Amino acid sequence: MNSDSDLQIAGDLLEVPHLLQTPREHPATVAEFVGLARSIAADRSQWEHLVHYDATSRWYHRLRTGPGYEVWLLSWVPGQGSGLHDHGRSSGVLTVLDGTLTERTERGTRALRAGAQRVFAPGYVHEVVNDALEPAVSLHVYYPGLTEMPMHTAQHCEAWSVPGAVAA
Repeated sequence: MNSDSDLQIAGDLLEVPHLLQTPREHPATVAEFVGLARSIAADRSQWEHLVHYDATSRWYHRLRTGPGYEVWLLSWVPGQGSGLHDHGRSSGVLTVLDGTLTERTERGTRALRAGAQRVFAPGYVHEVVNDALEPAVSLHVYYPGLTEMPMHTAQHCEAWSVPGAVAA
């Protein structure tokens, strides 16, 4: 007849360091990369002072690197876009920090407002454009680091058109 609770039997877990997982210095899972992007987005002091708007081309700045990953900050003035592309062998997390961006994929078109996140695997084909009247800023985490960004032709997009389809 044992009336002790399991917690009393085990003791205080904080007193048994070998049972605790040490926090990772760098992200290693999709959820951790999403969390990294959210934490950077939430702390404007990490990125806001770096943003520059360039009317001639999209501006970008590598904000951080870690083992096998990169974090990029991009600005988009109205009308600027990425062109239809994928990210080679890299997976990624796209987070809109300010403004609104439009993402076009084979599944449709969606407006991504500040706080929106998109997670994608290698080979994911999309186009990102600032269709709004205000500038936008986005954060991109790539794992492994971005080494290629193959561009696709508009013919690739034509295959996406399905009569009567509703944009997501």
